[in-house]
Amino acid sequence: MNKISSMIIAGTMVATSLVASDLVKGDGSSFVLPINQAWAKAYYKATGKKVQYNGGGSGKGIKDATKRLVDFGGTDAPLTPKAQKKFKMLQFPAVVGATVLAYNLPGVPNEALKLTDKAIVAIAEGKVKYWDNPMLKAINPNLKLPHKKIIFARRSDASGTTWNFTYFLASVSREWRKHYGVKKSINWSCNNVGGKGNPGVSSIIKQTPYSIGYIEYAYAVESNAKVAVVENRDGYFVKPEMKTFQAAAAGADFDPKKGFYTVIGYPKGKDSYPLVACPFIIMPKEKVAQDKKVTAFYAWAYDNGADIAKKLYYVPLPKSVTNKIKNYWKANGVY
Repeated sequence: MNKISSMIIAGTMVATSLVASDLVKGDGSSFVLPINQAWAKAYYKATGKKVQYNGGGSGKGIKDATKRLVDFGGTDAPLTPKAQKKFKMLQFPAVVGATVLAYNLPGVPNEALKLTDKAIVAIAEGKVKYWDNPMLKAINPNLKLPHKKIIFARRSDASGTTWNFTYFLASVSREWRKHYGVKKSINWSCNNVGGKGNPGVSSIIKQTPYSIGYIEYAYAVESNAKVAVVENRDGYFVKPEMKTFQAAAAGADFDPKKGFYTVIGYPKGKDSYPLVACPFIIMPKEKVAQDKKVTAFYAWAYDNGADIAKKLYYVPLPKSVTNKIKNYWKANGVY
């Protein structure tokens, strides 16, 4: 091999190494996949720095991040302070979003179907099996509900969206809390079909008449799905829309001393949408160099990505919270 060839190969190896080290990789929550990818695209355009995020589900995000297979993980089910300490992870919130009940009910328009919190539990438990069940007819006296079996679309993978949905169910029903609990994976007893990720569940609902399921709102909008109007904690029926998401997010208590651990599902307030969630970002404490690249990305997103978030129907974190997050990063030497 001549000297010029050796120099070319060496140069290529260095360039490849630089490209690999500059790339920031994340995986996890499909709930936050649309906004992470939109932010990453805008961030690359503004800075030339590349962030790659795959929505393999919250279970995979936690697994890959704690095993140090990615630079950061996304999870809708936050790590407790004890788990953060055990796995030596840092954690902070990304954005606020909402889970909706999307349905495929021929002849019933978008936002025409109303569901009480107890009706949602009854459907998920399999106690309400048909669309013309008296409970549903009483809530929807003006709708012609068919005598068709309800097909419940749910996540087949370990999912933070499932965790948030079951948190809502457990908050409403003591029986649900006792028999099923709050989990990323559930053995559903209703007539159900599973799909991988929010995209998989969205696809099932779109293709399956008489189905209903829980998905992140951005996926409902993207797939043009019909969504239910649901009863909130204060007994009011509210539509899934930006103002009801904002009302729900307003009372969130983000404490950096707990690694921001909090669950904002099923909030109080007559204008609050009851199925809100906050996806979190987790990253290894000791990977300081890569952590700084992760925090640079999210700092940019907090400062420049609010409009992008709103267009995808997420609620951006208020500046008071993002300032707390930046101070938390500084205290841990990753910003």
